[in-house]
Amino acid sequence: MYKIDKIEKENQRIHIVGKIMSVILYMILIPIIIFNFTLIIKSFINPNETPDFLGYKSYVIVSGSMEPTIQKGDAIFVKDVPEKEIQTNDIISFTIGETNVTHRIIQITEDNGVKKYKTKGDNNNTEDKETITYQQIEGKYQFKINQFGLITQILKSKITLIILVFIIIFISVYKSRMEHKKQERKEKRKQYEEKNQGEKEA
Repeated sequence: MYKIDKIEKENQRIHIVGKIMSVILYMILIPIIIFNFTLIIKSFINPNETPDFLGYKSYVIVSGSMEPTIQKGDAIFVKDVPEKEIQTNDIISFTIGETNVTHRIIQITEDNGVKKYKTKGDNNNTEDKETITYQQIEGKYQFKINQFGLITQILKSKITLIILVFIIIFISVYKSRMEHKKQERKEKRKQYEEKNQGEKEA
């Protein structure tokens, strides 16, 4: 009986640790899945626009034009703001053709009631050739995560979403099987104790 109790306590300890690990994994994986799924759906609905999550868009910096403020490989997050909140010295992400650029506004002019923004990379010797309009601005820089660019790209991937969903399914199936085995052990122990009790009474 002592050995059975010891084994049962060990199984309970393993079960508790497993539950804690499962909760931690769910807390990490589910937000990532929601983030990934949201971006994929928005990309499907508006293929010509950069998808956002809760109003924020993320970009991976691929050049050193904004160093040392923003480094190559950083993940930056920008947010769409009203035109009146765009000021000189703000860092913005904007599109020119099919290219996305993140530079600083160095001058704002107005032509026939339309504001034009002159931009420049902090690390560049010359300003950008083209001025841009508010319609080209994807968002105003909010914050960055150093050297997080590659991970951001991975999180946006459809393959990542599929892998994470499979992980969630695997964890759920594994937990279900463990619960089933635990129930089987309880039944066997109950039968063993009832048998011993019957033998003692006999």
